Amino acid sequence: MQSPAWRRASRLVQKRLTASETWWSCQERPPSLLASRRYQSTANQPPTLQADRKTYHTDSWTNVPSSILSLLPRRLHLQPSHPIALTRELIESRFPPPTYAHYNNLSPVVTVAQNFDTLGFPADHPGRNRSDTYYVNKETVLRTHTSAHEADIFRQNASQGYTISADVYRRDAIDRSHYPVFHQMEGSRMWDRREVPGGNIAKAVWDDLEKMPKHNLEVEDPSPTVHPERNPLQADYHSLEEVEAIAAHLKRSLEGVVVELFSKARQAAAGANAMDAKNSLSDEPLKVRWVEAYFPFTSPSWELEVFWQDDWLEILGCGISKQHLLINAGVPDQIGWAFGLGLDRLAMLLFSIPDIRLFWSQDKRFLSQFTSINEIRPFKEYSKHPACYKDVAIWLRSSSSSAGGGLRSNAQDFHENDVMEVVREIGGDLVEDVRLVDEFQHPVSGRKSLCYRINYRSLDGTLTNKEANELHERVRGELVKRLGVELR
Repeated sequence: MQSPAWRRASRLVQKRLTASETWWSCQERPPSLLASRRYQSTANQPPTLQADRKTYHTDSWTNVPSSILSLLPRRLHLQPSHPIALTRELIESRFPPPTYAHYNNLSPVVTVAQNFDTLGFPADHPGRNRSDTYYVNKETVLRTHTSAHEADIFRQNASQGYTISADVYRRDAIDRSHYPVFHQMEGSRMWDRREVPGGNIAKAVWDDLEKMPKHNLEVEDPSPTVHPERNPLQADYHSLEEVEAIAAHLKRSLEGVVVELFSKARQAAAGANAMDAKNSLSDEPLKVRWVEAYFPFTSPSWELEVFWQDDWLEILGCGISKQHLLINAGVPDQIGWAFGLGLDRLAMLLFSIPDIRLFWSQDKRFLSQFTSINEIRPFKEYSKHPACYKDVAIWLRSSSSSAGGGLRSNAQDFHENDVMEVVREIGGDLVEDVRLVDEFQHPVSGRKSLCYRINYRSLDGTLTNKEANELHERVRGELVKRLGVELR
């Protein structure tokens, strides 16, 4: 049995993650936590900005704050012994060269065409909104997913398969499992009709599958490979025989990832409580199941779930690559599979890390707990500082009201991510979460009021009530200034 502490931490991480990623050394605490935060508004943009060692012009679309730009050089997935980097290395070990090339150092600054257009995002897709995406300018964004590089790598056609690992950026909620910068990995394996013997894709794939290592997972896979309505075959391009073979290769490949990750996790769980190691679940086979799914870039598609800590946990999404993506990339004769997963999410599970902000800590008490993929140990909390809750209630403007004196935040153009961005820019990693706790509509005027509860808590030092009050007053003032709301 796992220790109670390990079990509680693992359940906490699962609960937060399945509902879907700044600093000083703590050896010497600064005189004030507030001294580490510098608020920088995106209003009155300078004509240019620096991102990833390049200069870009700004315009009316620019909404990326300097606090986010300052995180671009961190690239946690490349930091030696960092839990996100260790998770990446474990997964990459299941996709060896030369069959697979690994792309880990691609620039996070991409064009709108790379991020959206080449992948077929419609012009009105909500992901294109400034409320969701960080725009450097109208034509340039911080990538919101690793798939921004997919077409370029397909076009290079340098290897039969690849993985991409990268930091990605999205304006999002503030809580212990969300961060405006997180890390994704995607992978793909292709076969070329012109290169396989006799053009027989199905036989070539089955032959490759026979060379792959087997495992002792218990696998539930009750659904047919394709279904005309739920999980359709791309009948204009693929035969059922080809897809059956490629799906089998895909599933064996990703089941191998589960073996690699969760075998390590079980060893760590047993090691966390050596007294109970003999009673651990390590002798029982891991269980996985395949669930039909929908993804815009694959068909048919599946989600892979693992039975972990008495619950089914979604790990990744995958499927047979949409052929139009390959045609548009100039490799129409290729056919294959693709998958995508969140590295932060898996690292939190693997190392039992309860708060995504910890990944960005430079405290030696955090970083020294992780060494190599050969020694996975659960994170041990080194401090527990009290939370400090503060509420802020605001009135949104009606379409005819000028409450707050601003030009925005009437009920029609208000977006909660704008509130999150103001709080994040001022409080940074001193804010643990922000929750909407009340909303009210005036029965006469029709104006809408929202109340947000902000939890201020430092991971590395005690945040005093005075310091929290100072931060909160700045948040209140900036909400009025930037969003045109009225404080209630």
